[in-house]
Amino acid sequence: MSKTRIDRRIVGYRVEGGEDKGAARKADKPALPRTEADGKVVRMHEKLERPEMLLGSTYKVKTPVSDHAMYVTINDIVLNQGTEHEQRRPFEIFINSKNLDHYQWIVALTRLMSAVFRKGGDVTFMVDELKAVFDPRGGYWQPGGQFMPSIIAELGHIVEKHLRSIGLLPADTVGEHKRKLIEQKRKEYEESQRQQDAFARSEYPAGAQLCSACHTTAAVYMDGCMTCLACGDSKCG
Repeated sequence: MSKTRIDRRIVGYRVEGGEDKGAARKADKPALPRTEADGKVVRMHEKLERPEMLLGSTYKVKTPVSDHAMYVTINDIVLNQGTEHEQRRPFEIFINSKNLDHYQWIVALTRLMSAVFRKGGDVTFMVDELKAVFDPRGGYWQPGGQFMPSIIAELGHIVEKHLRSIGLLPADTVGEHKRKLIEQKRKEYEESQRQQDAFARSEYPAGAQLCSACHTTAAVYMDGCMTCLACGDSKCG
């Protein structure tokens, strides 16, 4: 490396390639969240303050493994309202239930999920994580015929449904061919399960038991004891 002797007084300087490198760094660096007053797009981040009012949706969850229903509330924050960049993002989640057996994990789960919501970025990964939780005691069937491996998995389905409603997940569309195939299979199953004899229809509620007095499948649990809706026989007298 050769030495250069400076005989004059230095009155200024510049860095070769410095401007180009600085411009490249600015282009690679993602835009930081700013307020609407600066004319920038507001993005979700953990330092975003909670507004006084949030838009929310409440979902009722009634499972056969619990006597009490759970009410799941997801509140959303609207970013860049009134602009072309308007977006609705989940901000917090609450679960309310009379069943205190689940109180500890409900509090822990809702706090963690709310923290992930406020962190920003892609939060849709939580749907698959929640739906992958299985109860070692076995799951249950929903009234519509869908199997739920656990209560946590059903919570994942609720979060998925909410994210679809606000546009963070694409709509669950079924192709025309697949939809017709599903309807055909459903009709075939219903026809195979349908009884053709005169005893197929019943005017009494589903789940009624056989009455020991009149031998009619009309005994239901009422007022603390089994009561027959056909003859009125009751163990309570």
